[in-house]
Amino acid sequence: MSLSPDDLPYRPCAGFMLLNEENRVFVGQRIEKRAHGMWQMPQGGIDPGEDHETAALRELGEETGITSDLVEIIAPASKPLRYDLPPELLGKVWKGKYRGQEQHWFLGRFLGDEDDIDLEAHDPPEFNAYRWIEPEQLPELIIPFKRQVYREILEEFRAFL
Repeated sequence: MSLSPDDLPYRPCAGFMLLNEENRVFVGQRIEKRAHGMWQMPQGGIDPGEDHETAALRELGEETGITSDLVEIIAPASKPLRYDLPPELLGKVWKGKYRGQEQHWFLGRFLGDEDDIDLEAHDPPEFNAYRWIEPEQLPELIIPFKRQVYREILEEFRAFL
């Protein structure tokens, strides 16, 4: 019997679109083998009992070393955004428990400076490099199966960009 995505739930996730003073977006280059060389915004799973904003700030801190006192939250997304894993990854990531992710996104402003960024703040690190990019570049840098979500995030936050 083959695994059907319809039989699996979405993994609860939170993400953070972080802007610098020039309205450029933080992206990190993934270390993980299957996404190596791809760039993405900080994001990750929501722990049981954790609210979306707390999870987004925790993930931001773990992946970048940027603490919540160095971030001004501008806006949450109006709704969660979902993506499905491609068939070749279904049943292989997240211990085969999920069909994709349901992501709760936040937009915020970075109040610190480059010295406050530490990609090795969490063990193991998720990014091996970072840069600040124009928002419109986001979809072309992300792994292909997440591109639609990044387009939707851009639309969600366009008024602030």
